[in-house]
Amino acid sequence: MSRTWGKPLVFIASLGPAIWLAWAAYMGELGANPIEYINRFLGDWALRFLILGLAITPVRKLTGLNALARFRRMIGLFGFFYASLHILNYIAIDQFFDWQEIWTDIIKRTYITVGMVAFLALIPLAVTSTNAMVKRLGGARWRKLHRLAYFAAPAACFHFIMMVKADLREPAIYSLILIILLALRLKKPKKKSPAHPVEVHTVK
Repeated sequence: MSRTWGKPLVFIASLGPAIWLAWAAYMGELGANPIEYINRFLGDWALRFLILGLAITPVRKLTGLNALARFRRMIGLFGFFYASLHILNYIAIDQFFDWQEIWTDIIKRTYITVGMVAFLALIPLAVTSTNAMVKRLGGARWRKLHRLAYFAAPAACFHFIMMVKADLREPAIYSLILIILLALRLKKPKKKSPAHPVEVHTVK
């Protein structure tokens, strides 16, 4: 993909779900329960972008397509964008800023508790996504902080599983993909057999 057009194309494609949702709302095509439809739609796309962001490094290593790394930050921020809209829809449209009812929901409904915790874990990742924050924190501390993604994505999957009452196929698929991606990230490169008694070559 062209270095000039790559990021703008990915940006536009990532906005696609939000644009489609706005158009569907305008046309009145959100079904019998629009609020629930919007909440589910935004939550689904938040999870998809979180998983896609985690997939970039393993796919890059397996395919050698190092250019994919240029899109990792953008994809991660779009995950936070859709998660934020998901939370905003719940707070503003579903609950009409009734903070007492929202707090009661968070305490009583475990799947909402887990969802809120997953969202809170994403906030420091989004806040520290700039180059300036990387420099301020230092590479090692920045990477350690961004391991929160390994918590947020499984928590989001767990939130989805707990929320679904009957058909678990979709959250199960997301969870399986996530497990595979995390396993690939944990897998360490194997050492090659020494080609010469003195020289040892390792795969980097």
